[in-house]
Amino acid sequence: MAAALATCDMATVIEGVRDARGWSQGELARAIDYSQSWVSRVVNGQQSLTVRQIGELARRLNIPLHLLRFSGTPPQEGPAPTGPGITKGVDTTRRRDFGKAVAASALLPPAGRASPARERPVVNEWTASALRAITGGQRRMDASSPSRHLLPGAMAHVHLAEHMLMNGHGTSFHAELSAAAGEASGFAAWLHADQGDTGSARAHYRTAVARARGAGMHLLDVYMLGSLAAFETDIAKNPELGLELVQEAEHLLGRSAHPTAHAWLACTGAMAHAGLGDRRAAARAIGRAEREVGRSSNADPPWPWVFAFDEAKLAGCRALVGVRLRLPDDALQAFAEAVTPRSPGAKQAALLQVELASTHADSGDADEAFRLAEEALETGRYFGSERIIARVRSFRRRYRGPRAPFVDELDQRLSSLASDRLTFG
Repeated sequence: MAAALATCDMATVIEGVRDARGWSQGELARAIDYSQSWVSRVVNGQQSLTVRQIGELARRLNIPLHLLRFSGTPPQEGPAPTGPGITKGVDTTRRRDFGKAVAASALLPPAGRASPARERPVVNEWTASALRAITGGQRRMDASSPSRHLLPGAMAHVHLAEHMLMNGHGTSFHAELSAAAGEASGFAAWLHADQGDTGSARAHYRTAVARARGAGMHLLDVYMLGSLAAFETDIAKNPELGLELVQEAEHLLGRSAHPTAHAWLACTGAMAHAGLGDRRAAARAIGRAEREVGRSSNADPPWPWVFAFDEAKLAGCRALVGVRLRLPDDALQAFAEAVTPRSPGAKQAALLQVELASTHADSGDADEAFRLAEEALETGRYFGSERIIARVRSFRRRYRGPRAPFVDELDQRLSSLASDRLTFG
C-alpha cells in the first residue's frame, strides 16, 4: 500500500482498501458512489483517473490527503501517459516534483528498524528534549540567517534525529523521539522551500507529518499539516489542496487547544480561501483568528510554536489576504498595522515587502511599488533566498503599467542576478 500511494497507483490502492475491509467489488462501488463496472475497469487497469477523481476517492475512502500528491489540481491540457493508476493530464512539473519527493523520502531510514547493538548510542529522557532544543535554535536563527547556511546543519540534524529514533524503537522514549524527528524534518522542509526546492520540501513535510502522527501528539500533527497546507497554498500554488489539509488539521485540533494554534490555522485557511477567490470564507476565517488572538489565554505559545500568534501577525495575514483578493485599500491598512518595531526578521519582512509592493502597484503607486520590490530583491540576494527572488520576479511579470526608470532599474537588477548565477552557479 505504501508503494502504491508513493506512485499514485490508484488501482492497487482501491483494491487494497477493498481487501482490507472485506468488501465485494459491489460494496466498494457503493462506498465510493461509482458503478461496479467502473470500479472493475479501474482495478484492471482499463480506466484512467482524473486528478479530481483521485481527490474524490481519497475523501470517500478516508485516505489522508497528505499521502497523495495529485489531489485537488484540475487536469491540464495536452497528452499524458496512461496506464494502471496513471492520471490523464497531470502537470509534468508536478509529476517531477512528486518523484523527487519520493526519492528524497527514501533516503530517510525507516523508523522501526534498530541498528546493530554495537552501534547504538544510549537514548534516555534527555535525548528528545536535546534534539528539540537544537531545532528550536535553528528556527530562531532562520529569521536572520541565509537558508543556504542553515540547510547543511539542518539536514545533518534530520539524520541525527532519525538515527536516534531508530535507536529508541521499543523504548518508552520512542514517541518523544518521533516528535523530535518530525520537528527536524519540518524545519528542513521550510529551508528547502526557501531555496526553491519544492520536491525536497514536500518530501520532508510528508516525513514530518508521518513522524508527528507516529508520536501520537495531535498538536504537532496539526502544526505539520498546517505547515504543509501553507506550503501547498503559498509556494506550490495549490490552494484547493491547502484548504483540504487545513480542514484535516482543524478536525484533529479540537476546541480546547491553545488560541495561538487556532489563530494560526484559521489564518492559514484564510490564505487558502483567498487563493480560491472566496472573499466571504476568507473573511470568516480572519474573524475566527481575531477572536482567538484576543483571548486572555493567548500568551505563551504552545510547543511546537516558537512565537505567539499576535496582533501584528494577524495584521500581516489580513494584508496578504487583501493582496490575494485584490483589495488594495484593505491590504495597505493592514500592512501599516503589521509593520511594527516587533516585526519579523529580515527574510519574512522582505516577503511582506513584495506583497506590499503588489498592493501599491494595484492602487496606482508604481514608484513606491518598485522601490519596495527592489529592497526586497536586495534582501533576497543577500540571504540567497530563492523564495524572495521568485516573488520579486512574479511581481515584475504581473506589472502592466507604463515603462519608467524605476522599472528599467529593477529589470537590470534581475538580469544581473540571473547572469551572476550563470557565471558562478
